[in-house]
Amino acid sequence: MIIFLYGEDTYRSRQKLNELKLKFIKDIDKRGDNIKLINTESAGLDEINEAFSASSLFVSKQMVIIENILKSKKMQKPLLEILEKKETNNIIIFYDEHSGEKLGANKFFKFLSKQKFVQQFKKLSNTETANWIKKTTEKRGGKISLRASGTLAGLVGSDLWQISNEIDKLISYKKAQAPELIENAGQAEINDKDITEMVRGKFDENIFALTDAISQKNKALSLNLLEKELENGLAEPYLMHMLIRQFRILLQVRAAMDLGHTSRKAASELKLHPFVAQKSFTQAKNFSIESLKIIFSRLIKMDRQLKTGQGDFKTDLALMIASI
Repeated sequence: MIIFLYGEDTYRSRQKLNELKLKFIKDIDKRGDNIKLINTESAGLDEINEAFSASSLFVSKQMVIIENILKSKKMQKPLLEILEKKETNNIIIFYDEHSGEKLGANKFFKFLSKQKFVQQFKKLSNTETANWIKKTTEKRGGKISLRASGTLAGLVGSDLWQISNEIDKLISYKKAQAPELIENAGQAEINDKDITEMVRGKFDENIFALTDAISQKNKALSLNLLEKELENGLAEPYLMHMLIRQFRILLQVRAAMDLGHTSRKAASELKLHPFVAQKSFTQAKNFSIESLKIIFSRLIKMDRQLKTGQGDFKTDLALMIASI
């Protein structure tokens, strides 16, 4: 069985991926030992082929999750030949953050798109985001009007990672403001005033401050800012998502700089907000393209470990910062 999950809305796609993993653990592999995660940006074809062929004495199937195949052009042709020739009893999930745009002629994308189980996760519109905020807040034991949901969506945009983090923060804030209401099974409603006072805007200054400190090789300040972010309750998956996002932008900007592009031209070609482009240009000047690739690769590895419950996020990130 081949499952294809893709799209720019990585929050909902990750939720779907986790849902499939939990179902596999519940129905087939109670210990979760037979879930293999492969990132094609670092793995080789032999590793993928071995995962397809592997079998276990204890479970009837294995789950193989392959990430970012649409970014790895050199892997697509040989992997497509394997998939077209080899039948497998395993569950193979292709997970990709690519929007799918401009891939109509890509043979691998066409192959995956024809599979029985395909789900695309487009970024939600403002109205869809507001509805998602309302439903998610209620699921988590909070209460928010559709008007306030629209305010939050307008302030943050369609980044559900940040919105999810802000929802948790707002619910905690309202519970602290009206503990007697919560004790009586009531719900203090989140309003516009709460949102404007408590929520960060689209361009997270704290993340820029952290990446600024990292780019300036100021290790003491970087570690101090990291500590403060975690102490303030910022969720580790969200922080990792934002760091990967920013260093991906820095990679793109550094490449544009090496081609002689201006900040304005890079912003246009990369579809970046001018504020983000300007900040990123300043930071990228302190890195070579090679050093950014190394940092990005380490962040991807840490992200994989975080999602699979391995390693120590805070320690690993601190060690990476100290080594820069």
